[in-house]
Amino acid sequence: MYAVIRTGGKQYKVAEGDLLRVEKLPAEVGEEIELEDVLLLVDGEKVSVGNPRVEGAKVKAQVRAHGRGPKIRIVKMRRRKHSRTRMGHRQDFTELAITGVSAG
Repeated sequence: MYAVIRTGGKQYKVAEGDLLRVEKLPAEVGEEIELEDVLLLVDGEKVSVGNPRVEGAKVKAQVRAHGRGPKIRIVKMRRRKHSRTRMGHRQDFTELAITGVSAG
């Protein structure tokens, strides 16, 4: 059984036992959370497609860690103007361990 969920504006295909990094969530490390924005649910041959969500479907996950991704460098340069700007960015993330997928 697997599901397609939406969190942080992105979609992820998840199954029980998966580890995934999502946009930072307001939850403590070790806390059990439920993701209810399930877009697709597949159980063997049975496929449930949401409109936009599958009613009653939930994905349970445990928060493993919070962290920051690698630094991304941004460089803007205007030719012949002697102008250059350099910046960096590190995106916050939450690492989740999927503990269960249920149809409701």
